[in-house]
Amino acid sequence: MDRPHAEDGKRLVIGGEDAGARLDRLLADWCGLSRAAVLRLLDTSAVSLNGRAAARRDKGRPLCAGDTLEIAGPFVRPEAPRADPSTPLKVLAEGDGWLAVDKPPGVPVRPHGLDETGTILNAVIARFPQLAGIGEGGLRSGVVHRLDNDTSGVMLVATDQPAWGRLRQAFTDHRIRKRYLALVHGQPADTGESVMHLRVARHAPAHVKVFDSGEAAHGVRRCSLAWRVVERLGVAGCLIEIDLHTGFLHQARVMTAALGHPVVGDAQYGDGLPLYGAHRHMLHAASVEFEDIFVEAPLPEDFASMLNRLRREAR
Repeated sequence: MDRPHAEDGKRLVIGGEDAGARLDRLLADWCGLSRAAVLRLLDTSAVSLNGRAAARRDKGRPLCAGDTLEIAGPFVRPEAPRADPSTPLKVLAEGDGWLAVDKPPGVPVRPHGLDETGTILNAVIARFPQLAGIGEGGLRSGVVHRLDNDTSGVMLVATDQPAWGRLRQAFTDHRIRKRYLALVHGQPADTGESVMHLRVARHAPAHVKVFDSGEAAHGVRRCSLAWRVVERLGVAGCLIEIDLHTGFLHQARVMTAALGHPVVGDAQYGDGLPLYGAHRHMLHAASVEFEDIFVEAPLPEDFASMLNRLRREAR
């Protein structure tokens, strides 16, 4: 639709092509904001619908042709992350509107402040400035999915809006295959699958717990994964391949720990098991596959070194 952007005017009359759209989704599209930012905007009573202040509770309200939206006061689009060409970046593959980058361990995916640098997104925007404002925009520009700070491997970034929408929907629908490699304690079965109900029990620092399936609690998600033993490494543990069928914060680490086989080096979920000198959890996003996309990332040096050490000790 040929719709004016929010900065071009504070008033929008809903046309027939937008009839039935949710209020929060249309605001996100009109203003170029993330859904979370839209909710914050609604909390300020800055949005009015047909002359009445809209609130967070109105977020899912379907709009009708002729409805009028207005935003009080000046509207400023969120700023993009600072370009940081000094942060190394390894591009594994490029396609129509997307990049696959090799995220090193210990490097955050995105900044949490405008002055922060040294993240994957700072490095990407220095080489591909067109991704500013893509997707959720602001400090999440172009981000399709995330990896934990200490997890290494393949990460997808969108450089145009159609690709972002396509990939985000694919992640939401669990149509993207995410394959991880992990060094874990103990000797799991050769293959297996598991379903657990997870919930973020603490946000800062983040900590996830397993809940009983019958326990009713806000934010509980049904999560599943499958694993296959790639190599047994004596008493120290195993190298396993993990297929994440769903995506949830710390999912692979939490679920393997709950199965009795925590990831080597995971001080948070490892319940005091030896770290074998690891400075981070040994979890690596080895590949991502979706339709015409298939990208693999090699093992980083610390993971390969730990694997070789455990092999020598297993002889």
